[in-house]
Amino acid sequence: MSSPSISPGVTKFSEQDREGHSAPWIQPKKNIVLTSHGRPPWYGEDGQRICDAFVIGIAGSIPTVIILSQASSGHFYKYHTPEELVLAHANKLDFDHPDALDMPIFASCLADLKAGKQSNIPIYSFSEHQRLEEKKYLYGASVIIAEGIMALVDPSLRALYDLKVFVQCDPDLMLARRIKRDVKERGRAVDGILDQYLRYVKPSYDNFVRPTAAHADIIVPGSNNAVAIDLMCTHIRQQLQERSKRFRGKIAIPHLYLPSKSGASTPESTIEDLDLHIMPQTRQIEGIFTILRDKDSSRQDFVFFADRLATLLVEHALQFLPYTPKTVVTPVGAEYDGQKQAAKYVCGVTIMRSGGALERGFRRVINDVPVGSLLVQSDFTTGDPLLLQVMLPQYVKLRHLAEETWVFLLDAQIGTAAAAFMAIRVLLDHGVKEDHIIFVTFLVARTGGVSVLRRAFPGVKIICGAVDEHMKEGWMEGYKGEGNPDGRGRAVWLMQPGMGQIGDRYYL
Repeated sequence: MSSPSISPGVTKFSEQDREGHSAPWIQPKKNIVLTSHGRPPWYGEDGQRICDAFVIGIAGSIPTVIILSQASSGHFYKYHTPEELVLAHANKLDFDHPDALDMPIFASCLADLKAGKQSNIPIYSFSEHQRLEEKKYLYGASVIIAEGIMALVDPSLRALYDLKVFVQCDPDLMLARRIKRDVKERGRAVDGILDQYLRYVKPSYDNFVRPTAAHADIIVPGSNNAVAIDLMCTHIRQQLQERSKRFRGKIAIPHLYLPSKSGASTPESTIEDLDLHIMPQTRQIEGIFTILRDKDSSRQDFVFFADRLATLLVEHALQFLPYTPKTVVTPVGAEYDGQKQAAKYVCGVTIMRSGGALERGFRRVINDVPVGSLLVQSDFTTGDPLLLQVMLPQYVKLRHLAEETWVFLLDAQIGTAAAAFMAIRVLLDHGVKEDHIIFVTFLVARTGGVSVLRRAFPGVKIICGAVDEHMKEGWMEGYKGEGNPDGRGRAVWLMQPGMGQIGDRYYL
């Protein structure tokens, strides 16, 4: 399970709703943090999304569970009129009625997350009883749990759930917990607690919440529910396994594994077929690559010339931004017809960690734009890419800005192209246009995954320093993975002649 608000590899469970309920089915810790291995590919060899996130709707007599909550976080309360604000501050506004929630906004945000897109959900101030202008960024969930006592009320929401769960808790136990909490933690009188419970909470539960149990696939008891929880987890795990897509080995050496459109094995692509933008191979560039490829080069020399090459590459890549004519007056009073960079928003995104070797050169050339990062690492068992962290510039986080943003995507090399596939797919999920992505890299392997990458994303511009001819399949030493009876490790693909582990050579 994944938390899109922080990192696709972390899920946060909270056991208190807006009223501070203690969760009846997750005890006894107040907060539980589960870590996972990251988000595996959600797309195929053609770069298109092949599966939605798995969505679970949980309703009933429970507080917040994880990730997307209707009411406990306040995100989806409606914007209140001045008259409603007066009632809210006087504790006379019924927040337990379905009309208090903005169901269309909730459904829209959930639909975006399920479709693999980012979402910007509202933020609510309990002190002001009002929705704020600020929004919260969410992205990257493989599993989404939509929670709220009204989670199964709206048909448009129910249509989005892959699994509908109703948690049934004894009313007397719920009331006892509410009284104990409000007396101890909020200093309220029992009479006031009972008045609120009888006036709003219980009628809402009886009239709106309890009837939605009929829509549930599973009804889970509020206590002694270990068996039910285990069944749910087993079902979710099975669904995720069925949706998994493993193809890094295929795109690494495509002419051995992937058929062409005609059905024959994919031929080795020529440079012209790949439509790459390669730096002119001057003696200066060849000299820089000679130093970078030399295993005996000192780290000081490697860092210096990597930064120098990155600077030259980004300067070369600037020509692919849009420009418009502009006439200026020179210091001698003459007019000059020139060009002005016309991209509305520009930013950089580094694929960590080897892509960090290009970041200093990028900032030397374009020093006034934000730079974000994507942490993509290989699964030790399958070799497939895993998205572990997303830290994108604001231009990309907000969809209406992303559509007008040009992104320089930075990585040290395109070998198998697995990390490149994932990074481009992330940007597209956020609304960045394909032809607004400029991929800058030191090296590309001609017989590697770049041919599949170009077929999947023809609009992306790839600017590279040089093209290596071959990818060699080998084994990672020191790891006993699947399909290795001799214990040689898992399969890896190395670019030849290549530059070795660029991230290690740059940072270590």
